[in-house]
Amino acid sequence: MKSLLTLFLLASLTSCASTDTFQLIANPTPISKDTAANISADQFESGLFTSSRGTQLAYRVLCPSKPIAGQQYPLVVQLHGSGEIGTNNLAQLDRLAKSWAMPDIRARYPAYVLIPQFPIRSANYGPASPTQHAVASAALEDARELIADFRSKHAVDASRIYATGFSMGGSATWLLPKLSPNTFAAIVPIAGIAPPDSDATSYFDLPILAMHGNADNENPITADKRFITTITQLGGQKATLREYQGLIHLPPADVYPGYWWRDWLFKQRRK
Repeated sequence: MKSLLTLFLLASLTSCASTDTFQLIANPTPISKDTAANISADQFESGLFTSSRGTQLAYRVLCPSKPIAGQQYPLVVQLHGSGEIGTNNLAQLDRLAKSWAMPDIRARYPAYVLIPQFPIRSANYGPASPTQHAVASAALEDARELIADFRSKHAVDASRIYATGFSMGGSATWLLPKLSPNTFAAIVPIAGIAPPDSDATSYFDLPILAMHGNADNENPITADKRFITTITQLGGQKATLREYQGLIHLPPADVYPGYWWRDWLFKQRRK
């Protein structure tokens, strides 16, 4: 009887861990309208960064609305998709980027939000396959340098640096912690392509909240499932994948305004 009870408890623990790591969200609703679309780009300061290889990277930044002298603030790195590639320093202000400037979001999550615009792809990956994975481009390395430069010149809380993005931006979000170890407190990749399994040990202790639709034919969810499975098999317990039933290549509806995931993000601190 004792051995049967032990087996039951072990099975229960395994089940709970699986539930915590892989969450199926059934019947996601369409994205609701909000005020993010009406946010003016003028709220985001513009800048131009020159990398060590001599290339220029345009960026926008949203600063805390009411900064307090001597106080440090989190830094959110917001990464755009392939449709926003360019050099006009405007297209990268997509709906997710602009949502940080919504009055209630900005008041609730005072932070620097850094939004680079990539002139080329930030992440590259081949066609769908069981081993499909993302690889960083030279432009993402430029962004890594931009992040380091920005934090050295602003009142950034080094224990609370985060990254998030959709599609290509989700893939780049996955890749940044490998490019810049011991920098990020947490990441939220949305509908991206995860790194190769050989990189999994670099993500062992990193809080990850990945979101992906299981009807996404552009960036299939299989890469996220593969990589997070590898992390958990290695003993990692900080990665979660929210799988949205029937969702195509779109951000899930609960991203906007998304208090739940922003609350989670801002609680994470790098030790």
